[in-house]
Amino acid sequence: MEKQVDKSHYKFSKYIDKQRWLSMWHQLDEVLLLNPRSVLELGPGPGLFKALAVHFGFTVETVDIDPELDPDHVASATDLPFADNSHDCVCGFQVLEHLPYEQSLQAFGEMVRVAKNHIVISLPDAKKLWLYSLHIPIIGKVMFHIPKPRLRPRTHKFHGQHHWEINKQGYPLQKIIDDFTRQNVKMLKTYRGNDPYHRFFVFDKVKK
Repeated sequence: MEKQVDKSHYKFSKYIDKQRWLSMWHQLDEVLLLNPRSVLELGPGPGLFKALAVHFGFTVETVDIDPELDPDHVASATDLPFADNSHDCVCGFQVLEHLPYEQSLQAFGEMVRVAKNHIVISLPDAKKLWLYSLHIPIIGKVMFHIPKPRLRPRTHKFHGQHHWEINKQGYPLQKIIDDFTRQNVKMLKTYRGNDPYHRFFVFDKVKK
């Protein structure tokens, strides 16, 4: 495995926009709801998730193949240097699609192996949606998505980063769910957040 981008890719002006900030809120919210004592993050990028989670009192370790990103551990996602059940929660946001599909399943299997309780991930979902919001008295702001009509899924083309995306040809959502839940987990929920390109999944590890 080789890194795809250098550290400059994660500069604030280049990488962090309002939509990504909204996704980071979902990242933090989903993990904090699980109240883990220890968290392992694959692919920390600019390190914002760890910085925020630590601020709220959580213990977070990071792992990445690129030492320039200053992860706590330099290692491949497909061969994590941790014992079974060593972290309460293992997460990876917009990470697994950077691997060929079979390798991404192998990396997810490693996440499951080292997780004690939960796995939280996000993946790119290529199905176009329109985002709407309404203000309803008493209830408040309500947001919802309407799918954009399309006759057939688009073909995915590798441009140096994403090897695959949900709802491109060959990768329908149900296939992703089926393949991932074969790995000793139960899916608790999946949804698309304020940035609909990022689909979140929360899994519970099945105790043997």
